[in-house]
Amino acid sequence: MNTEINLSKSTPLSDVLKLAPSCGCVACSHGCTMGSGCFADGETKKLAQFMGITEDELEKHIESVELFNKKMVRPKIERKSTEKPYGKCTFYDSNKGCTVHPAKPLQCKISMGCKPYSAQLTSWFTLNHILNVNDPEAIRQYASFIENGGNVIDGGKLEQLVPDETMRKKMLNYEVLK
Repeated sequence: MNTEINLSKSTPLSDVLKLAPSCGCVACSHGCTMGSGCFADGETKKLAQFMGITEDELEKHIESVELFNKKMVRPKIERKSTEKPYGKCTFYDSNKGCTVHPAKPLQCKISMGCKPYSAQLTSWFTLNHILNVNDPEAIRQYASFIENGGNVIDGGKLEQLVPDETMRKKMLNYEVLK
């Protein structure tokens, strides 16, 4: 049986979800104690409905973060110290696990700390829900991510994301700012 997984940017969400079955093991739960995943577009409404509150009320439980020059929303992080960049997801209970499991962020759903292809799942989410290939600053940040050892799946190479070599060079050389 071949256990090697090769995700690509174009892998359908339904296939990605099959690779990320619900798991409450220590490796997967550990991520919940160190942070939270980001919502894909439109998911906060589903969470508000699940919690029986308005989207305005949900604002108390979520925070904005910037990833690859894009503002994203995630469940708030409960930090034990203001000096720590990490902390427990506000919806994680050490006895019950994820208290919003049916409506948790897509990034959380596909984060599988116990799977050898975990980094590929994270890369898939980045390429399909965070990275804006038309934003030069996002491309520069992504290039730095790659240069520093970030996981790249098929469809995620700079040449694939910005196939016009002249434009790619202009973006990376700060000749194109917006």
